[in-house]
Amino acid sequence: MRLAGALLVTLAAGAAGAGYWVLAGVVLAALVAVGGSRLPALGDDPAGRIVGGLSRLAQVVVLAQAFGAYVFPLRPGYAAAALVVFVAAAALAGLQLPDLLVKWVIGLLLAAAAVLVAMCLVIAPVSQAGGIGTPNAAGIVVAALFLLPFLVPEPGERSTGRALVLSLVALAVTAVTLLQLGPIRLGLSGTAMRDLLSAADAGQLQPLLTVIAVLATLPAAFTTFVGARQRFAPSGGAPVAVGALLAVVAAAFAPLPAVLLAAGLGAVAELLLRMRVRRYRGVHD
Repeated sequence: MRLAGALLVTLAAGAAGAGYWVLAGVVLAALVAVGGSRLPALGDDPAGRIVGGLSRLAQVVVLAQAFGAYVFPLRPGYAAAALVVFVAAAALAGLQLPDLLVKWVIGLLLAAAAVLVAMCLVIAPVSQAGGIGTPNAAGIVVAALFLLPFLVPEPGERSTGRALVLSLVALAVTAVTLLQLGPIRLGLSGTAMRDLLSAADAGQLQPLLTVIAVLATLPAAFTTFVGARQRFAPSGGAPVAVGALLAVVAAAFAPLPAVLLAAGLGAVAELLLRMRVRRYRGVHD
C-alpha cells in the first residue's frame, strides 16, 4: 500500500531532476531494495529505534501530503496535517485494520495499477519534444532515494519476493507515465496521475482516481504509523506524542522534496544499521 501512495507524488519529484533518467533511478532503488530485503531486522538499540521511527514518520508525511494533493487540492497542507492527526489518534486508541481488509485494499490497488498500465499502452502518446538527454548522476541518485523507502518491505518471510513485486510495479508505472507525459510535463506536475489520465483520454476516471488516492494513502499511513509505534516505541508516551507532532507540522509546512529526501536518507541509514546487525551476528555465530 505504501508504494501506491508514494507513486502518486514521487515520480514527478524524481523526474524534475532526472528527466527520462528517473527510470534509471527506479532501477537503482529496486536493486537496493531487493538486496536489502535479505538483511535482518533492525536491532532494539537506541540507534535502531530512532532511525526506524523517524524513517517511518517521514513516510507517513509523504503519504499524507499525497492525500492532501489528490483529495483536497485546494487545502493540501491542512488536509495532510489532518490525516496525520487522524492516523495518530486512531493508533493511540488501539485501532487495527483487519488483515482481510488490508489484503482487499492491496488487491484493488494492484488491479488499478494493471488497468492504468494497460490503458497507457493502448492509447498512443503525444509526441515529445527533445530526446532522452545525457544521464544526470545526481538526479538519478535523488530519484532513487525518493522511491527507496517504499520499495523496501518490512523484514519477514518472502520479503525478497515482495521487494521484486513492488519493484516491477514501480518500473511499469514509471515507464507508462513517462511514455504518456514525458519528463518535462511529469516533472512540472503536482498531481501526475491526474495529468496521466487526461493524457490517456480518460478524464472521466478522475473521481475514481480520488477514491484510489484515498485507498492508497489513508490505510498505508495508518499501518505505517501503527507499525512504527509497536516496533520502535512500544511503551508509547512522550516519543510517540513528539513524533506525531513533528509529523503534523511537517505534513502541513514541509516541501515534499525535502520530506522525500528525509525518508530516503532514513531508509539508507536503516539499511546500513541492518547490515551492521548481520555482521554482528556473523561474528558471534
